[in-house]
Amino acid sequence: MIDTIIFDFGDVFINLDKEATLTALKNFGLENWNSEIDSLNINFEKGVITKNDFLFGLNKLVPNATQEELLEAWNAVLLDFPKYRLEFLQKLSQKYQLFLLSNTDSIHINHFKERYGNEFYNQFYNCFEKVYFSFDLGMRKPDVMIYEFVIKENNLTPLKTLFVDDNFNNIESAKKTGLKVWHLQKGKEDVIELFKIIKL
Repeated sequence: MIDTIIFDFGDVFINLDKEATLTALKNFGLENWNSEIDSLNINFEKGVITKNDFLFGLNKLVPNATQEELLEAWNAVLLDFPKYRLEFLQKLSQKYQLFLLSNTDSIHINHFKERYGNEFYNQFYNCFEKVYFSFDLGMRKPDVMIYEFVIKENNLTPLKTLFVDDNFNNIESAKKTGLKVWHLQKGKEDVIELFKIIKL
């Protein structure tokens, strides 16, 4: 019997356009997403480098853009957060212990807060026992250690805990800890269909 659910954030609750940032950066002369940007992104998501370090590094790769333009391009990935998903989550939180576990950085989280405002932001966060962001933890999915950390810190029983993510690699690594999983198919499924798809 499931008593705990760990949710991803992007494309589970907030919709993403994962090509939007690359498209925006190409407008400033970037040819393709490359290993240098990938490394910057991973280090920023893990909190290894600061926001200023990240923007400085990105600016070196995209010198035709100002920092404000880079911020706007970086945040282009974030789309809408349908209110019905928040309402579903609020109801779910009355019956289950919920956690959020997201690969994200401080720029995206601050943009989310500014865009939706404190009331929405707090209503969302208050649904969870605890919120975990990769940039705070110094770890990111699909590293197995990030799941082990959340399990251990909260004394969770993996067989009674469901992990929900849209990324296949994240799902596969979570399985290694014994967590139950739901690989949510973006565009085909919605998190509010949880009870139709998973027997809790």
